[in-house]
Amino acid sequence: MKRILLLGLATNVLTALCIHAAADSVKVVKGQVSDYYIAVNTQYHVTGVVCDDAGRPLEGATVMWLYSPCHATTDAQGRYSLIATDHDKNFCVYYPGKAMHIQERKPAERAVNFKLKKASGKSTALPRRKAQATKWWNPAHQTTRTYCNPLNISYNYEPYNNNTKQGGSFRSSADPMALTYKGENLLFSTNQGGFHYSKNLSDWEFATASFQRFPTNDDQCAPAAWVVGDTLYYTGSTYEGLPIWYSTSPKSGRWRQAVERNTLPTWDPYVFLDDDGRLYEYYGSSNEFPLKAVQISRDDFTPISKIHDIMMLQPKQHGWERFGMNNDDEVTLAPFTEGGFMTKHGGKYYFQYGAPGTEFPVYADGVYVSDSPLGPFTYQKHNPMSYKPGGFVQGVGHGGTWADLKGNYWHVGTCMLSLKYKFERRIGLYPTAFDSDGVMYCVTAFGDYPTWNGDHDIKNPAERFTGWMLLSYGKDVKVSSTDSTLTASSLTDENMRTYWSAKSGDAGEWAQIDLGGERTVRAIQLNYYDHKTVQHNRANDIYYQYQIFASTDGKNWDLVVDKSDNDRDAPHDYIELQAPLTTRFIKVVNLHMPSSGYFCLSQIRVFGNAEGEKPAPVKGFKVKRDKADARNAMITWQPQADAYGYNVYYGVEPGKLYNCITVNGKNEYDFRGLDLGTTYYFAIEALNEVGRSAMSKIVKQ
Repeated sequence: MKRILLLGLATNVLTALCIHAAADSVKVVKGQVSDYYIAVNTQYHVTGVVCDDAGRPLEGATVMWLYSPCHATTDAQGRYSLIATDHDKNFCVYYPGKAMHIQERKPAERAVNFKLKKASGKSTALPRRKAQATKWWNPAHQTTRTYCNPLNISYNYEPYNNNTKQGGSFRSSADPMALTYKGENLLFSTNQGGFHYSKNLSDWEFATASFQRFPTNDDQCAPAAWVVGDTLYYTGSTYEGLPIWYSTSPKSGRWRQAVERNTLPTWDPYVFLDDDGRLYEYYGSSNEFPLKAVQISRDDFTPISKIHDIMMLQPKQHGWERFGMNNDDEVTLAPFTEGGFMTKHGGKYYFQYGAPGTEFPVYADGVYVSDSPLGPFTYQKHNPMSYKPGGFVQGVGHGGTWADLKGNYWHVGTCMLSLKYKFERRIGLYPTAFDSDGVMYCVTAFGDYPTWNGDHDIKNPAERFTGWMLLSYGKDVKVSSTDSTLTASSLTDENMRTYWSAKSGDAGEWAQIDLGGERTVRAIQLNYYDHKTVQHNRANDIYYQYQIFASTDGKNWDLVVDKSDNDRDAPHDYIELQAPLTTRFIKVVNLHMPSSGYFCLSQIRVFGNAEGEKPAPVKGFKVKRDKADARNAMITWQPQADAYGYNVYYGVEPGKLYNCITVNGKNEYDFRGLDLGTTYYFAIEALNEVGRSAMSKIVKQ
């Protein structure tokens, strides 16, 4: 910004001169300061009269240029005279008790009169409301026993860069890992400017830990964190070398550099402290080169062993490692492997890796196993270890596994959104375990339904599902307004990549779901999306305020949830009701949207149960493996009128059907994630609003 010598010009004129200094001003050198400019624009006076709406002149009215300190005050006859140049285009006129008047002027106009209207009485101040407690939700005593993916954390906005210019502002985070530190679970992920922390894995707070040098820098891409004694260490991905920071009080924001520059080109790093005190680093992200492992010094983190190649993808052997939206190789690039992570259990070392690409719903994590932290490693027969290609939340790759405060294992992974930009992503959390044979597996069945959180000491991951079914899928929706072509039906289609928006972000905009009959509601998830939002990076004033109402007849409404004084950022707000709610209609009424955005949601998801019968077991379940390419199989079954969706389970042994594919509204699935030379076992269950059917007979292929 150039310095301007003020010569009585309006500020917006001077700003324009500052921007167009060469054309509109003359540079003057004065002493040691050379960036002074004297304006050479022609000045003149604009005159006129200010009256009320009855034509009576107003004395003492202020006439000014919009956003300018250049003012004029009217005399007893309501007359004014205001200095101007052709740059001054917008008047702003004020008088007590009258509405602020803004009017555009053409450069040729030298006389302009104004007629001011009475003020409307509306305030631009945001209302301050005290949230009301109800039978179903009490803001002063919130009891959270469950969570629902994607995680409801304060996802940061992408910096202002080329990624956002086409589609506008969007949130994103990915490449997560977590650990326990001083009695809390800490979650680290890409582009957050800090980390999230929680005791119960439902309610997450944010702590700043930013080391940016430039506004568009991502100093925390795929970050690694590890604990040595009472000290937490932290670094990001780099090919050039980033500092390693450490802290004994990370939530305070105070960090110091352990080393100024990391030695190795450790993209997607993970640092693992073994039981014997030795420190190892795993790294790599490539579609050409293998992931690496090396022992490093605990003093300066430099390598002290040979660098070992662990693995590369084998897409010709492993179908799930193929590139594409459905592992269909429609992209000419070779698939990527990345996100190395190490978990030790039962004396074995489980090396996890992500494949084939973060922008695909088939993004998953696989496992290699070894008796040594540096290998050699053997491909686990049950792979991928974490896999979720269907349902509302899709993808669970490039993640990390850790034991919570009760010793139960969890896996956090990257969820694909990829709507405004291919690297627009979210984070999912899934229970994980090791079976009696040492097989590492992650349960993603009902992975985007309400799940018992970390307060519950549940050893069998499959038992974390609450049994609350989806009540909102495909249901009729009414809305207050719709902007452009964004249809209201997107709110119940179980697709994170579609969304609806009202015509504004004003208080009073609403969306209403008809559940089709009275249901017992236990939880509601509001998945906000950004439409007409202007926000980049993190800010402290991002929050949503709303109220949820319920009705059995669509006419008489009860307040169920009141978040009219909420000040927490909750882009995937999940509300677990404190008592069951019997209702047919659910209505969400907007009160406040952040960052000038419109009232916009990708999905309103309602969970609970209906009265009636669970679905019958699925009939006609078939798996036909492709003889020409055994990595592929077409899975079909007879559709059921009493089911809205299906879970297809598969595994490498009849008693180990660990992986699950959720299919809503269809009776087939084109599966392309099998390994050559491996026999698989499949089964299916049907889902309805009452519950789940008995499992079908197992099919071998």
